Amino acid sequence: MNYRGFVGREEQYDLIGAMQFNLLTALGLRDYHKFLDIGCGSLRGGRLFIPYLNQGCYHGIEPEKWLIEEGINNEIGQSMVDIKKPKFVHSFDFPVDAFGVKFDFIMAQSILTHTPQDQILKCMKNVKQNLDLPKSETSIHSGLFAATFILADYDYEGTEWVYQGKDDIVFARYTEECIYRLAAESGLAYKKIDWVHPNGQTWFIFGNENDIEQLNDPTYRIK
Repeated sequence: MNYRGFVGREEQYDLIGAMQFNLLTALGLRDYHKFLDIGCGSLRGGRLFIPYLNQGCYHGIEPEKWLIEEGINNEIGQSMVDIKKPKFVHSFDFPVDAFGVKFDFIMAQSILTHTPQDQILKCMKNVKQNLDLPKSETSIHSGLFAATFILADYDYEGTEWVYQGKDDIVFARYTEECIYRLAAESGLAYKKIDWVHPNGQTWFIFGNENDIEQLNDPTYRIK
């Protein structure tokens, strides 16, 4: 399987990347913000975020090193890497603290749709500890975490990551009640938003309570 097909449907590669970029910029991502792409893969979103962000502002976590290499070789080019200096960590875990910075925005697109509850909790706790929570004059809010889930009327109770073809289970599905519990245990408030996803996933935005209240304001750009 090639680097595009490994992360999803090849025909949706550009669409999914654009969806991520449009959402994050609508939430307030600007070129000077520190941004973390959890499960950045072959830079499906990174091919848009890296040129947009200032030097050293893009960070990616991806266990498959070859995917990032293919994304660099085929999507953005080494010259873009030399100019923008994105940073990468290769890990099957969620080492959000590995970069030594606090993030303004963190994203996990179709990552928590494959993880058991204990790993979601670990991810959320690591995110909470590494979001840039204090407000600043240059930001309309403090740090936000955007992630997708597949909602169901039951919760995946397994203890292993879920991949297509493994035990005939394609995705780990959860109730909103379970997502709320995991977020609350991590110290995060959340809002489910109506942002179209071509594969039926649902976007949730996590952050501190005051910032999530901003998202609930009907005059705010994200509804």
